[in-house]
Amino acid sequence: MFDTMPQILLGLLTGLIFGFLLQKGRVSDRRVILGQFLLRDFTMMKVMLTAVVVGGVGVYLMKMEGLTKLFVKPAQLGAVVIGGLIFGVGMVVLGYCPGTAVAAAGEGKRDAWWGLVGMIAAAALYAELEAGFSKNILTWANYGSVTLPDVTGISEWVWFAVLAAGSGLLFRVLEKHKL
Repeated sequence: MFDTMPQILLGLLTGLIFGFLLQKGRVSDRRVILGQFLLRDFTMMKVMLTAVVVGGVGVYLMKMEGLTKLFVKPAQLGAVVIGGLIFGVGMVVLGYCPGTAVAAAGEGKRDAWWGLVGMIAAAALYAELEAGFSKNILTWANYGSVTLPDVTGISEWVWFAVLAAGSGLLFRVLEKHKL
């Protein structure tokens, strides 16, 4: 149930590096996140798309080498839409997502602490209500544990290449045509 001390220390080191990179990427600044929602600053989207591509490639490489197993959560589209709306509203109101809120709190930004308190309260509330959700909301448009390669028959490496190329193209277009 509990991790070993080296695992805990590795998690702590990874978290510190992640927070440092968020801060260096300026995404722990609520103005950058709000700029994304106002379609004025696309730093957040660039960081997130880059993280998805790099992280996805890393996970699949580790899976190929037998260093990890891939456990795919069910595609519960009803829950994803509702959760995405709640997440988006919270992100706009607070100006941070969970990761950037922790990084901002680490920088000493007091407004981020209120967001962390809210996130913890919301997680506790969800834990209390999850049993009821599993009988209704979590069953809406539930397609099970599927991936794009499963559904399409196209290799995950092709999907990563398309995502990387599409992201690069999108970044170029955004830089060329600033709003």
